[in-house]
Amino acid sequence: MSTAATGSVLLLVEDDDSIGRLVKSYLEQQDGWQVLWLRSGEEAVAELRRHPVRLVVLDIGLPGIDGFEVCRQMRAQSKVPIVMLTARDEEPDRVAGFELGADDYVSKPFSPRELAARIKAILRRVEHRNDDEVLAAHDIVLRRDSRDVTVAGAMIELTGKEFDLLACFLEHPGIVLSREKLLDLVWGMTYPGGTRTVDVHIAQLRRKLGDPDTIRTVRGAGYKLLAA
Repeated sequence: MSTAATGSVLLLVEDDDSIGRLVKSYLEQQDGWQVLWLRSGEEAVAELRRHPVRLVVLDIGLPGIDGFEVCRQMRAQSKVPIVMLTARDEEPDRVAGFELGADDYVSKPFSPRELAARIKAILRRVEHRNDDEVLAAHDIVLRRDSRDVTVAGAMIELTGKEFDLLACFLEHPGIVLSREKLLDLVWGMTYPGGTRTVDVHIAQLRRKLGDPDTIRTVRGAGYKLLAA
């Protein structure tokens, strides 16, 4: 599938008028998006059900329900990619957003060009793959088309980033992947918060898989999935 945006619906949730106008104008004029701009989280959750939204750009600091809660509610009904905007460049905020299923973070102030590049990187990751592919190792089975994961036949619930991280390990069994390489493969760009987010996501993934030894820490080098 092409990452060209022409005619695709992007849901922009931003209560700041100047930022909203700037982002809407740039993405429509430069990348051909059809931008649906809303100013509250309540509206955004409702409108997501009514439109074929391809991607969401979501501010954290919204009036009413904040961006974290909006992300949580959106994830309960959709796997649409979500880019979160934040004026607070704090690691706990970024980690919290990723755990809720956000796909990327952009810290304010930012340029519309940077945001557009992040959006394109996410779409390449999400859409340039074989959606019929099934990956398996040990007693883990991952299905890309349905984005389901089972362990010993039992379904487990993963966030979007946990799913992508597990898929990355299953694609590279027995190969040591550095934190920087995992950031590049899973997040798509150099993550400004550093490599701590990789450790957090792997800890969560190990817990959900029920076997901390499946993904092995290689001291001074990174992580690897034990070959089946």
